[in-house]
Amino acid sequence: MDEQLKQIGERLRGLRDVLDISAEEVAALCGITVDRYEKMESGESELSVANLQKIAKKYGVSLDVLMFGEEPKMSSYFLTRKGQGKSVERRKAYQYESLASGFRGRKADPFIVTVEPKSADTPKEMNSHSGQEFNMVLEGTMELTIGSKPLVLNEGDSIYFDATQPHGMRAMNDQHVKFLAIIFS
Repeated sequence: MDEQLKQIGERLRGLRDVLDISAEEVAALCGITVDRYEKMESGESELSVANLQKIAKKYGVSLDVLMFGEEPKMSSYFLTRKGQGKSVERRKAYQYESLASGFRGRKADPFIVTVEPKSADTPKEMNSHSGQEFNMVLEGTMELTIGSKPLVLNEGDSIYFDATQPHGMRAMNDQHVKFLAIIFS
């Protein structure tokens, strides 16, 4: 995980260098402090996929370039075999498997997300981003909070929501949860 975070941080720093963008500007875009953003660039702290999407959209780069260091090449279709999607463990408890990383110009970003359980008293990290989001639980049980409303989703349950609303999730019952997340920009 640490190496992947460092690589993402290096790509962010490289993007800023090429486009002559200040750390303050990117931090403001993400709604975080400059200190926190600089820790993300150095690989000491994780950056949410929502913030990576904001950066990619604002500066005209592919999310795949930031996350995986590769530009998508396919334009008619992109096939991902079971368990073969590009994967990044963005945080210790979160693993993202991209299901469309090779398709350029896509209108949505589908991921299989695996979240490891944390203590019930650990606060959920809330995110928001432009667009809409679809989640479908494939394994386990997830508590998804949208705004201040907690919702429990079991295997097979799905939800579609306005992603500009603050939202966060956690695995329940001391077991991991695996879900399909599709983020529409």
